[in-house]
Parts: sequence; C-alpha cells; structure tokens
Amino acid sequence: MDDSKTLREGFLAAAAAYGLWGLLPAFFVALDPSGPVEILGWRIALSLVFCLGILFFLKRVKLTLGLMKNRMIRGLSALAALLIFVNWGVYVFASLNEFIVEAALGYFINPLVTVALGVVVLREKLRPLQWASLSLAVVAVVVLAVGYGSVPIISLTLALSFGFYGFVKNRMGPRVKAVDSLTLETLWLSPVAAGLLVWVAVTGGLSLGTLGVGHTLLLLSAGAVTSVPLLFFGAAARRLPLSIMGLMQYIAPIMQFAFGVFIMGEPMPLERWIGFALVWVALVLLSADALTSRRNRLLRPTQTP
Repeated sequence: MDDSKTLREGFLAAAAAYGLWGLLPAFFVALDPSGPVEILGWRIALSLVFCLGILFFLKRVKLTLGLMKNRMIRGLSALAALLIFVNWGVYVFASLNEFIVEAALGYFINPLVTVALGVVVLREKLRPLQWASLSLAVVAVVVLAVGYGSVPIISLTLALSFGFYGFVKNRMGPRVKAVDSLTLETLWLSPVAAGLLVWVAVTGGLSLGTLGVGHTLLLLSAGAVTSVPLLFFGAAARRLPLSIMGLMQYIAPIMQFAFGVFIMGEPMPLERWIGFALVWVALVLLSADALTSRRNRLLRPTQTP
C-alpha cells in the first residue's frame, strides 16, 4: 500500500472517529427521558455484547479472554475499567444536565493533562512552549473557576480520567488491541452494569422498550456508538503520524462545544469566553511545539556508526 493511500485512509478513519465522538452529546440528549444511570448501564453491557460479537466474527474470543491470564494486563485493564467508568458516567450526566460546554472543555484540556502526566509520572522535561501552554491552562482554569463561582469539576474530572486512561492503555502495549481492551474493560464492569440496571428497574423502571421503537433502537445502539469510534481510532493511529492525530483530536470537543452553545443554548458569559480562549491559545502553542519538534527530528542528520 502506497503512502498517499495510507494517509488518506488514516485521515478518513480519524475524521470518522473524532466526528462520531463529537456527536455523542446529541446521541445522549436524544435518549432523554432515560436517566444517566440507565444509559450508563446499557452502554457498558451493550458495548461488551458488541465487542464479543466482533471477536466472535474474527475468531479471537479465546485469544482476547486469554489475555486475562497475564497479571499485568489483568491489573491494568481493571484500572482502565475504573477510569472509563468514571469518564462515561460523568459525560452522560453532563450531556443530560446541560453541562455539554463544560464537558467539551474537559476534552480541550485533556492534551495538556497528558503533557502534565509526562512530567509528574514519567519525569519528562518540558520544552519552553510546553511550559507556556501548561501555564496558560492553569490560568484558564482559575478564570473559569471565578466565572463559574466554583472549580469546573466536570471538566477536570473528564480530563483527568481520560488522561490517566490513555496513560494506562499505553502501559498495556501494542499487544492489546482496541477491541481487546474495551472487551476486558467492559467485562470487568459487567457486574456494575447489571447492578445499575437492576437498581433502575427496582426504583423507577427501565425505559428500554417503553418509549417507542425509535428510542428503543437508539438505546440498543449504545454499544455500537461506543465501540465503532474506537475501532476507527485504532485504524487511524496505525496510519497517521502522532502529530496529525494530535491536531485532529480537537474535532470532537469543537463539535461538542458548538452543539452546547448553538443548539442547546447553554450560557457563555464573558468569563467563559476568556477561559476558553486561554485554553485554545494554550493548545495552539502545544500543537506548534509538537509540529516543530517533529520537523526537527526529521531534519536531524542521521549518525552513521
């Protein structure tokens, strides 16, 4: 396969992944009046069913479940499951309670959290532009906290949970594919999903099948809606340079931000605009640093032994 075709396929896969993630708030809003607890329960359970279906088709079920024999993978997948449970739960809650803009901010901040994790956990040294971007992000959070009257908990929870989730997934290594990882994570969470759905059934009744065919089909599609973008993301990551993936990741929060402001009519007072502007400037600096660093590596002469 030639390079241009590989890049084209990578662009299409990345656009599909981030585009679908950008539509998630609209999907969850369309599931109303189902509550966040029920949606979260079905999302976990149906994602597991969807992933097992893919693995069955690929004849990889035994191979994937066999990964649990590895103690490190077993432990990391359990930790990843906990982090994605927090992330999914907070995101569904935010989408159904008019905090979509604040949720979008979390995914704008996420790349900056990833850089911060590199410093704190991996003891990486930052370049000047990286320091500048992190400093601006801290100022932005302070400005937003003043504007909100409190710390933007939803944004920070989403950014931190997904940042640590990415770090844990990276520790698993290339041996664990995207569909393998999601299968193991939802397998860990399946008892939790069952508990959530039983609790909803006992306390108020499940909405599945009670609100019309359209709503039922939407709710049943939660597994595919969760899993398909991850598969596109995995395909894109194998075909595109990391710097391009880093730039394209902003498609999703931009779409979410636009949906929250222009479709749902969430308020954007001056303090929010200033805070978001600072975050966007920080991301421009971070992206410029990534592109400059990659270009310098490509231009650096190779050493001959």
